[in-house]
Amino acid sequence: MIRINLLPFRAARKRENVKRHITIYFAAVCAALALIVISFFWLSTKLSGLKDDENRLKQELASYQKELQEIKDLESKIKEINSKLSIIKDLEKGKTGPVHLLSDISNAVPKDKLWLTSLKEAKGTLLLSGTAMDNETVSLFMKNLKNTEQVTADPVLKSTTRKELPQFRLTVSDFDLECKIFTPVKEEAPKKPDPKKK
Repeated sequence: MIRINLLPFRAARKRENVKRHITIYFAAVCAALALIVISFFWLSTKLSGLKDDENRLKQELASYQKELQEIKDLESKIKEINSKLSIIKDLEKGKTGPVHLLSDISNAVPKDKLWLTSLKEAKGTLLLSGTAMDNETVSLFMKNLKNTEQVTADPVLKSTTRKELPQFRLTVSDFDLECKIFTPVKEEAPKKPDPKKK
């Protein structure tokens, strides 16, 4: 009877199985390493892109911060200007009119023909004294006064006196007149209700 020794065949088969397992193991390890390396590079690229986006967004935010600060500064300036305008309006409302009155009188005076020497105001009546080249100039001055905003009634001529100026070989007219002027009524603040009275 012939005996066949199968041990070397089995041993060879075992070695092949071990080699195949080792090969599969190394292939799996290499594939895992390759996957890890690829993932690492992909994540690095993505992280770099995200960092670039972050830097860009930070720069945009910084530019917006400057604009926001400018807007805040402008808002504070607007508030300050509005406050000043409110104060100016209050001052204009509180004027009693002397500036406008003097401006109107100055505009009513015929140039180089009439000079005022006295101006008095009491209880809505304006008393004017001066010197004019002639009576027609006084009449023109009264007409000009009548057309102003501040004078509310026709000016009344109280007196006129002719006066000689021998050194200038000239005759002039001294005059006194009065007129009613606009006197603004001050608005009273509204009274607060008495909490005791109900």
